[in-house]
Amino acid sequence: MLQSKVLNFIHALVAAFFISSTAALAQYPDKPIRLVVPFPPGGITDFVARAVTPIASKQLGQVIVIENRAGVGGVLGTGQVAESKPDGYTIMLGTISVLAINAALFSNLPYDPEKSFDMLTLATRAPNVLVVHPEFDVKTVDDLIKYLKTNPDRVAFGNSGTGSSDHLSTELFWQKTGTRGVHVPFQGSGPSVTSLLGGHTQASFRNLAEVTAHIKGGGLRLIAVATDKRLTEFPDTPTLSETGVAGAEVYSWQGFVAPKGLSPDIRKKVHDALVYGLNDAGVRKALADRGVEAVPSTPEEFAQFQRDEIVRWKAVVKAGNITGTR
Repeated sequence: MLQSKVLNFIHALVAAFFISSTAALAQYPDKPIRLVVPFPPGGITDFVARAVTPIASKQLGQVIVIENRAGVGGVLGTGQVAESKPDGYTIMLGTISVLAINAALFSNLPYDPEKSFDMLTLATRAPNVLVVHPEFDVKTVDDLIKYLKTNPDRVAFGNSGTGSSDHLSTELFWQKTGTRGVHVPFQGSGPSVTSLLGGHTQASFRNLAEVTAHIKGGGLRLIAVATDKRLTEFPDTPTLSETGVAGAEVYSWQGFVAPKGLSPDIRKKVHDALVYGLNDAGVRKALADRGVEAVPSTPEEFAQFQRDEIVRWKAVVKAGNITGTR
């Protein structure tokens, strides 16, 4: 008799759990969802978030509120998201820096890029390109390599800061070609581009969206693209691989994540809404106009991609003896 009562009690608990779980999913979301962008308003990550969320919000039936939590190169906001409740009401649009490169640079992050988050979907990617000042007497990658090998201390490569994707693109290029230049870090992409336009630095790997207008206007010379195929916008410019520099493809990317522990059902619901937004024709055009490609994925594909990126950049950081500061 006692055993029967215990079994009945357990069955009742299990039934109650499934009923409450089903009810919670049916109700989700029943309040606004917070989307953290760990960078200031106006940047490309913020732009991507604001392009996708209106469509995703309609799919979910709740508004997605964007919250810019900038600080320490994205570490502040990313750490806060990692500590948030995994209930589907806090998500983040992370980047190559906070979700991959930082793992290679820092040992004291307030989050673990691989263990603190559930991957939802890759969002976008934008290619890095190799540009030089037009008065710098280098017109091809071969010219640049030859010049660097004979003048290793005379070519200043500007970047957005130590550990940025443009900095590590440069380090990767040097490692692949057996060359070296002068590393000149700036506080952000704006000052770096300004320095290059003024001729204070001679070369740089830049995100395409940052320099397209300057290339077309003659302010910068494009000599190669760090992509797996030529760009439609610049069909006459070779990829690095075509110039003999293999394995140097670099894209700056963004992806949606949530605090670790999201229920599978809620994760699917959020994932599907975000992917629907990324696949929207109007969103894709708006992104393409800024030199950004929508690349939605499954959570599993995103997780594997992130692991591969962390391994890749750890190798580059180690080979370049690069030390991060924050």
